[in-house]
Amino acid sequence: MSIVSELLDQKGRNVWTISADSSVYDAVVLMSEMNIGALIVTSDSSKLAGIISERDYARSVVINDKSSKATLVSEIMTEEVVSAKESTLLDRCMSLMAQKKIRHLPIVDRQGPVGMITVGDIMKTIIEEQSMTIEELETFMFVDEGGEG
Repeated sequence: MSIVSELLDQKGRNVWTISADSSVYDAVVLMSEMNIGALIVTSDSSKLAGIISERDYARSVVINDKSSKATLVSEIMTEEVVSAKESTLLDRCMSLMAQKKIRHLPIVDRQGPVGMITVGDIMKTIIEEQSMTIEELETFMFVDEGGEG
C-alpha cells in the first residue's frame, strides 16, 4: 500500500487557501475556478485555521438562506481539521476519512499544509495498484504454465 507522499508526488502539492475573513462567495468562486471541493482556511495566527468545503457552503449558507457575499468563511468553516502526514499509509487515510465522514484531507508537516488529498485520489491510486497486481499475477500464471502473454 502506498503512502501519502507518493500520491502527492503524482497528483501535485498545490495547496489552495483562503483567509478566514474572506467572504464565502470568494471561497466558492476560488473553488470553482480551481475545480476543487475544499480550501484550507488560514488566519493571521495559523496556516491551518480550518477547512471550508462545498458541503459547508450548501449546509450553512444555501439551506439557511444566507448571503454568500455577507457571510465570512470563519462563520461556516470547520475549525477542528482532521489531517494526515506525508508518511501516513493511504489505507489509514481512507479509514480516517470514512470514520470522520469527510472527503478532503489536508496533509501537513511542521510548517503547515503541504497538500490535500481526496477520497477520489485514494480510490484512483488503489485501483491503479490493484490493476498492476492483477497484471503481475497474470504474467506469473502464464509464465508458470508455459503460455503466451
